[in-house]
Amino acid sequence: MNRSCLGRARSAAPLAVAFVALAAVAGAQQPAAPPTAPPPPPPPAPAFLINGFASVAYVHNFNDPPSDTNQFRIFDFKADTFKVDVVELVLQRTTPVKNSVGFRIDAEAGGSVPKISAASGLFRNSRTGEAEDFDLQQAYVTWVTGLGRGLRLDAGKFITIAGLEVIEGYDGWNDEYSRAWIFGYAMPGTHTGLKVSYPFSDKVTLTALAVQGWDNFKDNNDGKTFGAQLAVVPSAKVTLYLNTLVGPERTDSDDTRTLFDVVLILKPSPRVTLGFNGDLASDKNGAGPGRDGEWKGFAGYLRLGLSSRAALNLRGEVFDDTDGLRTGVAQRLSGGTATLEYKIGHGFLVRGEVRRDHSDQLVFETQDGASKNQTTLAGNVIYSF
Repeated sequence: MNRSCLGRARSAAPLAVAFVALAAVAGAQQPAAPPTAPPPPPPPAPAFLINGFASVAYVHNFNDPPSDTNQFRIFDFKADTFKVDVVELVLQRTTPVKNSVGFRIDAEAGGSVPKISAASGLFRNSRTGEAEDFDLQQAYVTWVTGLGRGLRLDAGKFITIAGLEVIEGYDGWNDEYSRAWIFGYAMPGTHTGLKVSYPFSDKVTLTALAVQGWDNFKDNNDGKTFGAQLAVVPSAKVTLYLNTLVGPERTDSDDTRTLFDVVLILKPSPRVTLGFNGDLASDKNGAGPGRDGEWKGFAGYLRLGLSSRAALNLRGEVFDDTDGLRTGVAQRLSGGTATLEYKIGHGFLVRGEVRRDHSDQLVFETQDGASKNQTTLAGNVIYSF
């Protein structure tokens, strides 16, 4: 190799080293490839569930009625006796996603709830009105379609859309042991027919139904009852339900009954819940030819959490049976209820309740005759799983 070639080789060596160094630096400065995102979790699958609920109670009436009956009470109508209100078994297949089909069956036995909530034509004699100690409180199939956000259809027998209080079961019970007047007299308990609901958003859901009527498994006339519910949840602290039911309800009559029902639930803090339920109803020709029957009522609720296990629940209420169509007496009922509850754990809850009723008529039975007032003291144990 001559001197000139060696010189060129020596002069090129630093350039080669520089290029290699720059390439290494450039490679080190390149951002690493982003990691592959994990796949989204699969949607929940439908599941078969078995749940249960039981309620046992004792109620003392300070009027000492000779009939041992608490007048105008809904489920707690027996005085001074231990009673199994209800034992409930629920079988269901859930419908957590669109394009799924399920069902729910609530079978009940007991000395209180089935005797009052049983629908005419199923476990209640349609002629005498007498009910048995067993009932299918709910029995329906569900189809969540693939339309939009998931249009839902329920067909069969189901709980009414109206009211704040419920009949009670493993998936929900009232803060008070006894029921408000409007629960038993202002509105129905169950329907048989078709219910359609659609969630327009996470905050607004619309429900419509076409059913046999109020508490009828078999219709007692040629007409059907139609209803609607608008549920609005603007925040975690506010829930509003606007309900209406319209249709003929009296036996062999085409006269229309109309119910407007409003439920408002407020949660100003984790330990305080306020509830309001108002009802206004009319029954065409219900008070006689050319005279529409009317009734209305209101109940206010306060739940105060005392600890993680204990709570104090208060309720005040008024029910105006203007024409005596619902209670059998033209009267104005009012009352106040205080319930103290304590969760034992493992599904057990114990409650003690004192309730004071008042009527503007002498309707409450006493040892000496009748009174405008009725006071009761109740103890209740419930279990759910």
